[in-house]
Amino acid sequence: MHNKTDAVEALLNLPFNDLLYRAQCVHREHFDANSVQLSTLLSIKTGGCPEDCGYCPQAARFHTGVENEDVLPLATVLEAARAAQANGATRFCMGAAWRGPKEKDLAPVLEMVRAVRALGLETCATLGMLRAGQAEQLQQAGLDYYNHNLDTAPEFYGAIISTRDYEDRLDTLEKVRHAGLHVCCGGIVGMGESRRERAALIAQLASLDPQPESVPINNLVQVEGTPLYGTEALDPLEFVRTIAAARITLPHSRIRLSAGREQMPEAVQALCFLAGANSIFYGDKLLTTGNPETQRDRALLEKLGMCTA
Repeated sequence: MHNKTDAVEALLNLPFNDLLYRAQCVHREHFDANSVQLSTLLSIKTGGCPEDCGYCPQAARFHTGVENEDVLPLATVLEAARAAQANGATRFCMGAAWRGPKEKDLAPVLEMVRAVRALGLETCATLGMLRAGQAEQLQQAGLDYYNHNLDTAPEFYGAIISTRDYEDRLDTLEKVRHAGLHVCCGGIVGMGESRRERAALIAQLASLDPQPESVPINNLVQVEGTPLYGTEALDPLEFVRTIAAARITLPHSRIRLSAGREQMPEAVQALCFLAGANSIFYGDKLLTTGNPETQRDRALLEKLGMCTA
């Protein structure tokens, strides 16, 4: 893993133009350079999470103004899925603020997965750590993707989260793969990590076998009341570098611009697409933090001459 991290760090250290050129070459080899996949994310169970992830406003122990809510009714989820589909999204992701679902928690989610899949949308869920047999139940209900992020580099993980460890993440990812589900797995940058640690995160993602089909790269959205509030913001061009290094290292994965995109000027987003990002979270809200409005996204993609996958 040390050698892989060295290789990714060497990419991050390249002159900016050289790095983007290499990323663009890899991108064009495997994807339509002007196509972007649209996913919409809905929080089906918000707040009250027992974990202590330093970035997360849904942790019960932090005072962020996020209320603990029950699981949404099926009709509400279906209404959101239909709206997402009407706006051009092809994948609908359902997120729940749990450490992991109990069996009684999973039953309504399985119903949602079946119903959303019946609309003709791809389905994705992020429910925390899975127990034996749960990934199979989700797969049988028609789930296409399971999201479970590695968050950051193994060596930086303990500075961000203490209620679980890296092996817990890898264990759930193994269950997901074993059940025949596609993997959506990425991380968060801008949490105070070094460039070396960003390289280690990408190296870890690349070492998953097979590599994740979908890799969301989040730029920390700072929420007052969380431990990471007040962290020095990541330079936007460093974020673009991270996207480019991910594209080169994960050539077959869809690299998704996720949280933090609302704070990015259009020019930075355009550079991210140039660097190989080819998927976005799309819609008015991303779990509990804002996301660029649908119309604004449409206008940007039109300006760039990009089409939706």
